[in-house]
Amino acid sequence: MKNESTISTGIMRVGNSFALALILAMAGNSATAAEIGVTADKIVIGGVMDLEGRSRGLGRGMRDGINAAFEGQKVKGRSIEFATLNDSYNPSKTIAATEQLVGRGIFAMLGNVGTPTAKVSLPMLHQAGVPAVGFFTGAGLLRPGPGDVVNYRASYVQETAAVIDAAIRSGLKPGEICAFVQNDAYGMAGIAGVKAALGRVGDTQEIIARLDEIMAQDGANPFRNNIGPVGVYKRNTFASRDGYQSLKAWEASSGFQCRLVVTVGAYASIANFVGYATMKGENWTYSAVSFTGAENLKNALAEFGVTENVIVTQVVPPLDSKLPIVRDARKALGSRLSYVSLEGYVVGRFMLQALNQIPGKEITRELLLSTIKGKRFDVGGLILDFSDDNQGSDLVVATYLDNERFNILGKGDMEKLLR
Repeated sequence: MKNESTISTGIMRVGNSFALALILAMAGNSATAAEIGVTADKIVIGGVMDLEGRSRGLGRGMRDGINAAFEGQKVKGRSIEFATLNDSYNPSKTIAATEQLVGRGIFAMLGNVGTPTAKVSLPMLHQAGVPAVGFFTGAGLLRPGPGDVVNYRASYVQETAAVIDAAIRSGLKPGEICAFVQNDAYGMAGIAGVKAALGRVGDTQEIIARLDEIMAQDGANPFRNNIGPVGVYKRNTFASRDGYQSLKAWEASSGFQCRLVVTVGAYASIANFVGYATMKGENWTYSAVSFTGAENLKNALAEFGVTENVIVTQVVPPLDSKLPIVRDARKALGSRLSYVSLEGYVVGRFMLQALNQIPGKEITRELLLSTIKGKRFDVGGLILDFSDDNQGSDLVVATYLDNERFNILGKGDMEKLLR
């Protein structure tokens, strides 16, 4: 990703069971195909995502979109099988599911959902030589990431920076920008975006120093509240009070009032926080990144009576766009079309296009990657450019919730939201 520092993934030890699965996968496929996961009539592609947990709307949306893109399609005479497993947005389950799919023998991993889950799966895929394509996360640890990583989407740094830049242009002071994030690599990717945006504004050294201190904390669930303009919650929980009180402590110590709260988390947890703050009488404006899931967030917010003052950035075109890729997605997905399923559809169509552009009849991982790297793709009118990095799109579209409908954030809308 352009101008983005990579978040360290750390070192991960892979167990003996994974090593054995890897050996068996290689041995079981070498006699029947030129590449693991490829036979004379089929290409097997894997995906690990939350299909049963609290973020299941995201995993199911990605799976629906990818399946819709693959339905009835063939690549050089081969059908596509998309084999998916659930991890409930839990890294320990991600490890087991990744072991299972690699042991079975997959050609590539496609559309995995989440940053903490990607953090544990990427080293495993790197060791197995399995490309990671179109993961549903904008974290820096995939830019460039370990192994062969191909990203479709814009980064969280770009998403959060887009909102903050617009807020600053609308007259907001840096000290009035706060954040409520998941206490892990996903949330810290969002804080990196806040830092990047504030770094372009004068007289923000003290705030940036606080953000650096927050990001420097280490461990599974480190203490990050009451340090700066940030509140955190533990992944897969609905805890809101401690993060809320952290923002109130910032207001008391800094003399600023939070006016824009940048959120980076799962939709149910973010909705619970917004509902809690609203119950406490706060008149804050909130923003959320694309991973939160606009439709899922909207539905969750409705339970708390919140129907406005929420901005969600998107990394796909508007759902009513006239681009051929969106038109095709509307036809294929029908009532299941959402920003999440559209991203899955885009990722699936991109994979098909890249596979079909491999010269000759042979399909290998190396040929796939050489077909993508340094190239540009027109995927139904959506241009993906891999000429200078491993991220195809820089598209960020800001939308805002108004009477249970998401509208494109236009000129003057930010000022109205921040009143």
